[in-house]
Amino acid sequence: MKATVLTLALLCAGAAFAQAPPPPHEAAAARHMDDLATLLDLNDTQKAQVQAILQEEHGKMKASFEQAKASGTRPDWQQMKALHEQMQQETLQKLTPVLSATQLKKFQVIQREMHAHMGHHMGPPPSGAPPAAASPQN
Repeated sequence: MKATVLTLALLCAGAAFAQAPPPPHEAAAARHMDDLATLLDLNDTQKAQVQAILQEEHGKMKASFEQAKASGTRPDWQQMKALHEQMQQETLQKLTPVLSATQLKKFQVIQREMHAHMGHHMGPPPSGAPPAAASPQN
């Protein structure tokens, strides 16, 4: 009886392990890509192309961080901002032949919103109005 229970427990544990979800980072990236595909109304071909372009951008950014880390230097905020803006422009150039004009505009809005949400807003608000001044504390 104990052997049967133990065997069933091991089989269940083995099945659970075999069906383990992907690591959180990979699952989040896949979910992000699915959300982006839905928001931009991408077909399967576009989805694959956009995913490859975004993965390349991520790889380049990661490589530049690793290179700076290996050299022992730490880029300042201005350098990071310039690198980020350069990579965004490269990404937009690569996406231009893949996406329609409407999809490209939506992508840019999504990117701005994402950066604002993450606290990485690097320019004036989309309306063009200057950022609101912080209210003084009394």
